[in-house]
Amino acid sequence: MSNPVSNVNTASRVLVLNSGSSSVKYQLLDMRDGARLAVGLVERIGEETSRLVHTPLAGGEQRERTSAIADHEAALKAVAEELAADGLGLDSRELAAIGHRVVHGGLKFSAPTVITDEVLAEIERLVPVAPLHNPANITGIRTAQALRPDLPQVAVFDTAFHTTMPEYAARYAIDVETADAHRIRRYGFHGTSHAYVSRRVAGLLGKDPSEVNVIVLHLGNGASASAVSGGRCVDTSMGLTPLEGLVMGTRSGDVDPAVVFHLKRVAGMSTDEIDVLLNKKSGLVGLCGDNDMREIRRRIDAGDERARLAFDIYIHRLKKYIGAYYAVLGRVDAVAFTAGVGENAAPVREAAVAGLEELGLAVDAGLNAIRSKEARLISPEYARVAVAVVPTDEELEIAQQTYSLVHD
Repeated sequence: MSNPVSNVNTASRVLVLNSGSSSVKYQLLDMRDGARLAVGLVERIGEETSRLVHTPLAGGEQRERTSAIADHEAALKAVAEELAADGLGLDSRELAAIGHRVVHGGLKFSAPTVITDEVLAEIERLVPVAPLHNPANITGIRTAQALRPDLPQVAVFDTAFHTTMPEYAARYAIDVETADAHRIRRYGFHGTSHAYVSRRVAGLLGKDPSEVNVIVLHLGNGASASAVSGGRCVDTSMGLTPLEGLVMGTRSGDVDPAVVFHLKRVAGMSTDEIDVLLNKKSGLVGLCGDNDMREIRRRIDAGDERARLAFDIYIHRLKKYIGAYYAVLGRVDAVAFTAGVGENAAPVREAAVAGLEELGLAVDAGLNAIRSKEARLISPEYARVAVAVVPTDEELEIAQQTYSLVHD
């Protein structure tokens, strides 16, 4: 397929597709003023309890579907149907481009890129290092291409924000020639979220991003931490793949690499079986059978010790990264919680900061308990380091980058 061309000079809308491992978030935005025309979420894809929630923001009632949605292709077709029902269909001449979140860009992609056959082939080649997400991203791209083959499709890469890491943070301590030959290094992910949140924190503090050092904790089903100094990422918890770092919904995060060799020798597991174990059967779901923090908290309140241990392991890892990135930055102005768990789970925020008073960190119990969709500080006035909750807006970040690329 050749590079598509559309009436991007007059069209002002961008559809953003964020295809995750088990979900699709989408937003239709008018880039003249950043207004959202429709937003939606398809979650629990592949389960019997799949759910699609669609909200037209230019008038109209929120609609919800609760039925099995087998895969990402079915999810995206359902999204297209909901948009069409509101007169916002993908056939509109007002649509300038579709922006796709793509998890792994490797070394080749460090900026938003119009998707061609060659670009798609490179994204596909990177599937082994992003096995949960790049396949979903590719499905989203191909489905969107089939629906609007004439429209520019833009990939915005999770890895881009982390390209500012110094070499001593990005490199692993393995043989340099081997690492270079196979492009083994820390790439980092959730970059659009870390970029957006770190800038919003600076705004909350009334400062320019260049003046602020922030630890960002993106806590969703996938989870990552970053150390951001003056608006530039200097370290991040995810590495060559999204497997490294924090305890996640189904991913282990940090483990001794020799665990792989041990399982191969002692348990007779194949490489593929170990890959599935660490990416899909570990983390919270491996520890207690649930990867939904709301359910884990319910089980803890009911006295479930297995859920309590999973929660404690999750928090212990968070604290280790807060402390490590405090040391990396030297001076910390704020710690920011974002994404599904970070924005909504007050017990996680409270537990992650508890005991770190000597580092200047504390949360106000009353402020922490308030549920809000607004960016806000939850630390007491006396705290030396601000603690913030910032709802991430990866979709707006992707839309802005997409529109800037395709619009003259």
